[in-house]
Amino acid sequence: MSGFVTGLVLGAGASRRLGQPKQLLEYRARPLLQAVVDTASSASFDQVVVAIGGAVPEVRDAIDFGTADVVENVHFTRGCSSSIVAALGVVDERADGLVLLLGDQPGVTTDTIRLLVDGAGDVPLAVCRYADGRGHPFWFGRAVFDDLGALHGDKAVWKLLESGRHPVREVDIEGDVPLDVDTWADYERLVATEAAE
Repeated sequence: MSGFVTGLVLGAGASRRLGQPKQLLEYRARPLLQAVVDTASSASFDQVVVAIGGAVPEVRDAIDFGTADVVENVHFTRGCSSSIVAALGVVDERADGLVLLLGDQPGVTTDTIRLLVDGAGDVPLAVCRYADGRGHPFWFGRAVFDDLGALHGDKAVWKLLESGRHPVREVDIEGDVPLDVDTWADYERLVATEAAE
């Protein structure tokens, strides 16, 4: 990666639809959130920030954050955008941009992250174009940090991408959009996919 790049992991979900902290569900013999934190930590980021909120005591006990900056989002029930807003306060001032990673999407690889950052070039917004559609991770250049800080609610980053206010580059990634976990059925699909590999 060229320039200074921050990786931001969103791990503050309330897990309302799941009924228990999804951050702590077992995935490859470790908590689900740990898998994503480990991926972020092994990518070539200059800084890793992890936003937590739901089940904070349990998450802090279970997750090894390593050298990542951990931000507690006290407004986590207001949607993913509240975690982005909370995390922006600790994003290094040298950051040319950040890569947004979902804490419940462990299938994203370091290769995908590298392809996204390299493919983004000098555009302010970039998304992964998988075989079955657009998906995370997303790239946000510093030019749109103010826009990120003004987001509200869930799916707000998608609205920013689709607003037409900034050019968006699609970066081709092999395979389908990696599974994320919102419901128990999602988790069962993730586990079944893992077992089939």
